[in-house]
Amino acid sequence: MTREPVYDILTGLVRAVVFMQGLRIDVEGREHVPRVGGAVLTVNHTAYVDFMQVGLVGRDRGRNVRYLMKAELEHGIMGFLMKHCKAIGVDRSAGAESYARAVTALRAGELVVIYPEATISRSFELKEFKSGPARMAIEADTPIVPVVIWGAHRVWTKDIPRKLGRHNFPIAVRIGDPIWPVEPSSELMATVRARMSILLDRARAKYPMPAGAPWVPARLGGGAPTLDQAAALDRAEKARRTEHR
Repeated sequence: MTREPVYDILTGLVRAVVFMQGLRIDVEGREHVPRVGGAVLTVNHTAYVDFMQVGLVGRDRGRNVRYLMKAELEHGIMGFLMKHCKAIGVDRSAGAESYARAVTALRAGELVVIYPEATISRSFELKEFKSGPARMAIEADTPIVPVVIWGAHRVWTKDIPRKLGRHNFPIAVRIGDPIWPVEPSSELMATVRARMSILLDRARAKYPMPAGAPWVPARLGGGAPTLDQAAALDRAEKARRTEHR
């Protein structure tokens, strides 16, 4: 693994945060993350901090992962960190350029992290997936490795007060077999979503989920919004941002 001082420092900070918060991270399937060569890591998105678990899994395999992140973050301290960690800025007004950069990174043997839901799922269920990860994998001829994280949203997510102290939350990370792009993009993405659904069920199987808890999906007796209710909240949030701009 090539030494990257900024990435190394950030990894040390993440490990310190995990230790101080007492997070108990349980990973199954880390062997599916390739030690060499490019791959798309598709990850479900429920928390502002789920990037930490993905990064640690990568380091466990001797890799530095490359995140797709909003281009509007490319300024100030965050811009400095993105540049030196080789993050790929996604500009929705110039999506072709971001897409090309991701494909180039994959062909160069990088692990590219993509959240196919695009935004945090307020329902904590899988939302509809974008097709970008499948199209990138097909063009770069690299596998897709499905990754599911469950429990990070208890630390910090939308609409729920964050808990940044020492709380000893368990976090389950489940990683599936690599999926090679031998199907059309729509079918490939459907396969990825189906695999991630199975992994999510596996991550939740032994996870204590008290009835009515705001971080537990409504379908499982929790107080989180349903998929339809979450979609309405997303639309309202988008409308507010548009009006503000």
